[in-house]
Amino acid sequence: MKLTPGKLAGIKAVSDARGVIAAAAMDQRGSLQKSLAKERGAPATGHDLEVFKTLVTEVLTKHASAILLDPEYGLPASKHRNGKGLLLAYEKTGYDANTPGRLPDLLDVWSVRRLKEAGADCVKILLYYTPFDTKEVNEFKHAWIERIGDECIALDIPFFLEFVGYDAEGGDE
Repeated sequence: MKLTPGKLAGIKAVSDARGVIAAAAMDQRGSLQKSLAKERGAPATGHDLEVFKTLVTEVLTKHASAILLDPEYGLPASKHRNGKGLLLAYEKTGYDANTPGRLPDLLDVWSVRRLKEAGADCVKILLYYTPFDTKEVNEFKHAWIERIGDECIALDIPFFLEFVGYDAEGGDE
């Protein structure tokens, strides 16, 4: 594999002095909103997520090489990352539980170009995946990832793929 100048710069931006990527993850959206609401005893707003992510980013990036945020609620926090690298998530949060295969979807008004323009050093995608799902579901996911990879190649930015395994038969997590 050949590292292009943009990919090398992105990897260096999210790495520490030893070349280790020690990123803190704060790209949760739906689950974070539910957790905040539970602790508060009242609904949590988008503004609440922005404030929480900003506070966490200010603290954790003092000890991390980078922060992983989402562009929906994390962009204000990205301004408080203590000079550390920025990975931005490109996928919508969660999945449609009524559709088999935990099919992924991208954020509606975002592209790799827009993420990069927003300050991303790297792009991150979370994909629910099992090799035991149907051929049609996995072909959909493979093509989806290829499209994102091609966007990242065209814009010379590193692409991080986070797999989350699951039981295609609906078993316990």
